[in-house]
Amino acid sequence: MTYDDFNAYCGSLPATSHVVQWGGAHVWKVGAPAGGPGAAKVFAIGGWADDRPAFTFKTSELAFEILKEQPGLRPAPYLASRGMKWIQHYDDPGLPDDDLKLYLAESHRIVSLGLTKKLQRELGLNQP
Repeated sequence: MTYDDFNAYCGSLPATSHVVQWGGAHVWKVGAPAGGPGAAKVFAIGGWADDRPAFTFKTSELAFEILKEQPGLRPAPYLASRGMKWIQHYDDPGLPDDDLKLYLAESHRIVSLGLTKKLQRELGLNQP
């Protein structure tokens, strides 16, 4: 997956916003960027690799335990060292693009569940 593919996919998910920060990383957030402090939360980061694309995303505890041992994947630098369940896809073989998209969508869902119920309703997230 390229950064263009990553950005296009993350941008296709509902209620997302994109910023470039932290040394040129593509940071994707879910929530309302103008909705006040804490209204948008990071769900995916593209960047932080020296010579190839790297993609970082939040996972469930079970997925974290499985993925952290896979070739091309690792606990995300900075985030996992603080006890957070984030994985970084940084090398081959890593995940096929379709699987990476599934994990990005799941990260979006997990992070969106941390938004207030009111904001989730306003944005049409996690509704039956």
